Amino acid sequence: MLPEKTPVKLIMNWNIQYGKDQEYFEFVMREWVPATTRLGLRVLGAWFSVYAHDPAQPRIMAEAHAEDLPTMRAILNSAEWKELHERLLEYVEDYSQKVVYVNGDFQL
Repeated sequence: MLPEKTPVKLIMNWNIQYGKDQEYFEFVMREWVPATTRLGLRVLGAWFSVYAHDPAQPRIMAEAHAEDLPTMRAILNSAEWKELHERLLEYVEDYSQKVVYVNGDFQL
């Protein structure tokens, strides 16, 4: 059994919609990153794969931490997150997410 205050990580994957690169990057830098921080997530990184062996796989992965699972659940169930998520979906496709306990390793 994990301790109650075990940190968790939100792992998100997506592709940028064709032709929306500029608008996407502006949205992420001006709105998405500051808003996720205000909500209590610590965005630790985002990775962009220039080359994809399997074009069906998302080329962007982002990761954000919360102090524990109840905090993450509250953030993901908030109206602010839902609105921010809907805005992100205006620029991306093939979106998926999962929440995992932080184990100190690179997690997919």
